[in-house]
Amino acid sequence: MSFDARFFAVFTVAVVACLWDIRTRRLPNVLTFGAAAAAMAFSLWQHGLPGLGWSVAGWLTAVALFFPFFALRGIGAGDVKLLGALGAWFGALNALYLAALTAMAGGVMAIAVIVLRRSLRDTSRNICLMLMTWRAVGLRPVPGLTLDTTHGPKLAYAIPIAAGALATLWLR
Repeated sequence: MSFDARFFAVFTVAVVACLWDIRTRRLPNVLTFGAAAAAMAFSLWQHGLPGLGWSVAGWLTAVALFFPFFALRGIGAGDVKLLGALGAWFGALNALYLAALTAMAGGVMAIAVIVLRRSLRDTSRNICLMLMTWRAVGLRPVPGLTLDTTHGPKLAYAIPIAAGALATLWLR
């Protein structure tokens, strides 16, 4: 792992996002869009138009991979924008790693919350309800089981995104 400007930018954005998300359960546009714009400007400065294209491709890849979860109201828009911003720092190929490692970290965090809250029965029932609803009416948000309507815990998803970003940095 090399400690270059990209490393410090990704690390800083990830830490600030975690702290902000834990405190407010929201991620501000100035952080997500600002980090994406900084990544694109840095890539343009370092490598010209090909660098800008590389950064834009990373943003698009990360956003495309997590947008379906937002469309189903499983994660917030800020989480998708944060993943996109970090994807802009990583480029398209490493954005794939970022998304996969983030999903794994999010799964581990969700399991930990389920165990700590002793909510395996409720979680299992909700998952079954979602799967049955999707099978019957198609893939769409399930009323009562979205971020806006559920009474269950809402994870600060910047934490798994940061874990995915740091793991991606370590692996690249």
